[in-house]
Parts: sequence; C-alpha cells; structure tokens
Amino acid sequence: MTGSRSETSCDWTVSGMDCGSCATKIKDAVARLPGVSSVEVGIMSERLRLTLDEAQTGRDKIEKTVRALGYGIEPRKAAAKKDFVLPGAAQKDEPEDAAGHSQDDGHDHAGHDHGPAATTSSKSNESCHGSPGHVHDDPADRGKRWYQTGKGKLVIFTALLLGAAWTIEYLAPEIGKWAFVAACLIGVAPVAQRAFAALRMGQPFTIESLMTIAAIGALFINAAEEAALVVFLFAVGEVLEGVAAGKARDGIRALANLVPKTAQLVTGDTTREVPAASLTIGQTVLVRPGDRIPADGEIVDGTSGVDESPVTGESVPKTRGPGDAVFAGAINTEAALRVKVTKGAEDNTIARIIRLVEEAEEARAPTERFIDRFSRWYMPVIVAVAALVVLVPPLAFGQPWDTWVYRGLALLLIGCPCALVISVPASIASAMSTGARRGLLMKGGAVIEAAAKVDVVTFDKTGTLTHGRPHVTDVVPVGSTTEAELLAVAAGVETGSSHPLAIAILNKAKDAGVSALPSQDAKALMGKGVVATVGGAVAYVSSPHYAMEHGGLDGLGLRQATIFEEDGKTAVAVFREKTPLGLIAMRDEPRADAKDAVRQLTAMGVTSVILTGDNPRTAAAIAGSLGLKFEADMMPEDKLAYIREIGTKGGVMMIGDGINDAPALKQASVGVAMGSGTDVALETADAAILRDRVTDIPATIRLSRAAMANIRQNVTIALGLKAVFLVTSVLGLTGLWIAILADTGATVLVTLSALRLLRFNPERES
Repeated sequence: MTGSRSETSCDWTVSGMDCGSCATKIKDAVARLPGVSSVEVGIMSERLRLTLDEAQTGRDKIEKTVRALGYGIEPRKAAAKKDFVLPGAAQKDEPEDAAGHSQDDGHDHAGHDHGPAATTSSKSNESCHGSPGHVHDDPADRGKRWYQTGKGKLVIFTALLLGAAWTIEYLAPEIGKWAFVAACLIGVAPVAQRAFAALRMGQPFTIESLMTIAAIGALFINAAEEAALVVFLFAVGEVLEGVAAGKARDGIRALANLVPKTAQLVTGDTTREVPAASLTIGQTVLVRPGDRIPADGEIVDGTSGVDESPVTGESVPKTRGPGDAVFAGAINTEAALRVKVTKGAEDNTIARIIRLVEEAEEARAPTERFIDRFSRWYMPVIVAVAALVVLVPPLAFGQPWDTWVYRGLALLLIGCPCALVISVPASIASAMSTGARRGLLMKGGAVIEAAAKVDVVTFDKTGTLTHGRPHVTDVVPVGSTTEAELLAVAAGVETGSSHPLAIAILNKAKDAGVSALPSQDAKALMGKGVVATVGGAVAYVSSPHYAMEHGGLDGLGLRQATIFEEDGKTAVAVFREKTPLGLIAMRDEPRADAKDAVRQLTAMGVTSVILTGDNPRTAAAIAGSLGLKFEADMMPEDKLAYIREIGTKGGVMMIGDGINDAPALKQASVGVAMGSGTDVALETADAAILRDRVTDIPATIRLSRAAMANIRQNVTIALGLKAVFLVTSVLGLTGLWIAILADTGATVLVTLSALRLLRFNPERES
C-alpha cells in the first residue's frame, strides 16, 4: 500500500519472539498506531514489516512501542549484518537485508535508517534485558550457553531469591513469609510493568497480565511461597521457550553461512581477494580445491568434482566441467576451477532460498489463520471462566473465598494460548528448513498445507519427466534431397531458437559438419512449428500433421512419422512451399528416476498424469514406459483448462519447467518448478525442486504430510494439556505452580515436537 507519497515500506528485526502470542501482541500494538498499515510479523524470521505514513507516526514511535512490550528492535539492514551474515547480498554501497533483498528496490531508504532510539540502548530496552519478567532474546546472546544469556541470568537471579527466602524461613520462621513476599514482588515487578504497557495499548489479555494478577492474588490469600515459586518457574519456562525457538531458527541462519565471505577475483593473469558481496555478473573467480564457490556461475576452465550437498542435499559430488552451471555455497573437491559469475549476490541460489524461507511466513496456512482467530477469543473466555470460578461458589453456595480465588488464579495461568499459537509456525519453519537442506523449496505454510492434500500430480514432459535434452535419432530425406541439404535447411529455420528440439537439430548439423543456411524472419507457429526465410525461400520445420495439411508431407511420410512416434520419438517434417524435404526424429530420454517417482506417488494414493504438447502416440509411448496416464496435443491454454477442471475435484500439483507452463503452475493448487527451469517458472511456482529429481516430488508431498501430521499432534498436545489442567485446577487437584508448568511446558513440548521435523527424511518411504 503506497498510495500516498508519505507512505514508506519499513522493515525491522525484532528479537525475543518465542511464541505466537508474542507476534500477535506486537502486531496488535503497532497496528493501532495512526498511519500504520499492512503489518506483518514473522516469528521464525524475527521480522516486522509494515507500511508507514510518517506524517502521522514516526519510525521512532514504532520502535518505542515494540520496546515497551519488552522486545528488542533494530532496522533490518543492521540486523542482517549481525544475525544472518549473507556475504554477497549486494554491492558495497547497497547494503541488504537478511533475505537477500537489495534495499535499492523502490522502497524509501528512510524506512531502514537508524533513528536515535535505535542507535543506543534506551532505558526501556535495558529494563527488558537482564531484569526479572518476560525477558526476551537479545541478539548478543546468540551462541552463548543458556546461563550466559539474559534469560539465563534471570533464572539464576530468581532462583537465588527463592533460595534466600527458603533459608530465611528455615532460620527465622516468623519472618519467612515476608521473605517470600519480597521474592515474589521483586520477581514480578518487571512483568507487571510490561503488563501495564500492554494494557495501555489496548491488550488486557497477555501472559504478563495473567502472571501479575496470579502472583499478586496469591499474596492476598497467603500463598506467598507458591507465588514466588510461580515467578521462578515462569522464568525457567521462558529460558526453555527461548532455547527451543532459537533451535528452530538455526536452520535459516545456517543457510546464510554457506556462502564464503571472500572470493578470489581473476583480473588478467593475477588474482586478488575481494568480498564475495562485491562480485558482479561477468567477473571470473578462481575456486581452489576445498573452497566453497562464492557465487552462482558457469565453469569456464577446469574439471572437478563439486559437492552440492550444502545447497541441494545431493550427497555424491558431481563432475563439472566447462559450460556447467554451479551454485554458490557448493564445495569444489578436486581441482582448481575458474567460474564466471552469472548471478548477482542478491540473486544467487542461497539468497533466493533464504528469501523464500523468510518471506514464506506471509503465506500462512489456513490452519494457522484459524488458530490465530481462535486464540483471540480463547483467552478472554478463560478469564471470564476464572472470574466465575472465583465468584460463583462463594456467593451462591457460601464456599470459602480463599479456596476459589486460588483455583481461579490457577485457571488464569492456564489461559495463555502460547503453545497453541506456536504449534503451526514452528512446524512449518522446521519443515521448510528440512526441505531447503534437500533442495525442496516451498513458499510458506499455505503451500505445505495444500501439498499435503494433493490427489493428482500433473507433469509437463520435456525437461520435467525427461531430461529436456533430446537428440536426433533419425534423418530421413525425401526424393532427391540429401541428408546434408535437409539438415542445412532445418538448421537454418532453427537458428537462434532455444527450444530443446531446435537445439537437437542444430547439434546434429554441427556434428555432421553441415552449415546452416542463412535465414531471416523466423517466427513460431504456436504449437505447430517454426517458419523462416531460408536461402531466399520460405521453409518450415513443423509437426507432421501441419506439414500434411500444407503439402509438406505425403502419405508415405506420414506413416513413417507415425512409426517414429510409436517408438516414443518426436518427429518433425522439414519442407518448403508444397515441397517435402524430409523427416527428422528425436528422442528425449526419461529421467532415470521418473519411473520410481511415479511408483512412489501411486503407493501414496496420488494419481500421475503427463500433460504434453506431443502427439498421442509419442505421449503414449513415454507414459506406458513410466506407468502413468497422459493427455496429448495440449497447448498452454489446454493445460490450464485441464488443471482448472480436475482442481474442482481435489488438490492438484503441476510440475513444469518452461515459460509455457507458468499459467498452469499458477492455476494448480501447488505449482512446482524444476530447478533447471526458467526464472519465470521459478517465480510463478509455489515450490521448486533444485536437484531436478523427479523422486523429489513424492518427497515434497511426504514432507508436507508429515508437517501437517506434526501440526495436528501439536494442537492436540496444546489443547489436551490445557483441557486437563483446566479441569484439575477447578477441582483443586493442581495448584499455581503446576498451572504455570502446564503453560510453559506445553509451549516447550510443542516446539520440541516441531523440531522433530528437522530430522525427518522425506526421501524415505514409509
């Protein structure tokens, strides 16, 4: 939303968000400010992004609001340097954020500048880090042991307070109660401060407010010892939540460290070390054995084994030589290579993966959106129930106040929905991290949820089920035309084309030592072939049926083309006006793992279909060898219509690699681009397969299903524990300290459960 000139897109890193309610709290508080719109908060990417009308609210006000809630905040570009070190994200004079975005992207740089409040630690910020309460993660704490962090020091501090109180009670029982009162008040003071800050921002139902009410209420009913214990357990829970959330983010941070910080730039006969961030397209770098490749590029000199496992998960190094593409972050294992940079640092494979992972939180799963809505009325309902528990028994039935006040306070501590809200994003983040390590990229929770529901997978043929590199198998001249003349005309028509069939013809002519005839005015006959002026006369390379209709093929030639097609070959006719010149047959071999991929999909209950522009006979030959259904003679609009039709019956996944597949990729429930495909396909698709393995399609579905199963387990854990302790608290079977353990314990359990996905192997058939 940038309708006004004064509106600016702003981007910050917010530290300390350990659960979903943290993100909700920040989003609600910031969204209430005038001039703020399009607020997005990512828990796992620690990102706050919004559109701001600075005439109404300044950036310093946003930062002050977030700090008042107890979180750290700083402009995104500064955080990128500290937290997600991505060497090679932009030119030196164009700093960039963690996701790899150049900040010269049409956004006002003022949205990223350091305001006065960001350049120094404000008092409010200091009060949030290192003092008792809901202490949040400080970026400076990363990499430290738990007891060296602000949260760890808080736990130690509150433990000492509690220990001192127990000692005093033992030595001087008459003043022991007051020692616990003091421990409770000291420990809960900062929590109450932030509860009040949230209350002023229109958020009365926060974990801080519930903690404050419960602790102070416990003092009034002479449960000082238990109140102090609850404050301590709350601090312990915060440490555990922080550790678990940090583990979930480590996978994203690890990606950024795959690209080396420096590169050996080749200039003439010399090399010099330069920052990888400064590399530009067209430069050449030297990659020595054992070094990581500093940029996406193409090998111009040398042959070596390249270990691509850091990027694609492919464990066996592949031999790469001149002309082969290589990824940034891959490891050169054998001999020195010279690599020409083909992509800027902000657009290399690692940067794109990080960008996908970070931005994927915006594409929230429907389940996540439902739980977010559910949690907004869940907590007020719990507070209302707690109030009824406190008031009804004493007033209606003459029960003792202290008993029911105690039980009502225990209910309040059960009321925080942290575990429920974090259950989905933690699982999604873990699944995406697991996928990214294996070259399976999915753009968010919505994609994962849709992939888990897929019933039909539709494949483009060329470049997807096949290698996309057909080779000429047969050259059949007609009449007095020689093979060389046939190839010379065909190569002339196809000169300049990047279509796989054109490349096959050009390669065959080159191998046969035939020079293409000079040509001009080439144009495509949509879905039919190509026409050009070759050697001064019009010439065609087209489908046999088109040639038959235009006098370029006779009955005998059509029968020969049919024989080729029944063998799984693609036949094209070469002719001039009403004059057949001959046939050229080509075969594009299926990928080695295509048959196994179809078998796996069938075993998973998923139907596989080829959608191809080839004729039915060629399609039938390929489909028969792989064991799947097919639809032939399909134009791009036909693929689109087919997917739209079957999409009404269930989830459909489309796999493609070309520009002509983009509409179908967009229409499908989940569009998946092969990693070797065009940039248009990659940008249009919902997911990408970097390794070009067809078996990665069932792996993607398997991972998505595992993620959704994990989410269901997490929701069951969160709601189940809440339900159990709600009942036991009302019945008086469990008290305050058990209640706080149930709350923070559920959050930790749910997060640890989500982290199991980091060890999930989607390639293993279950």
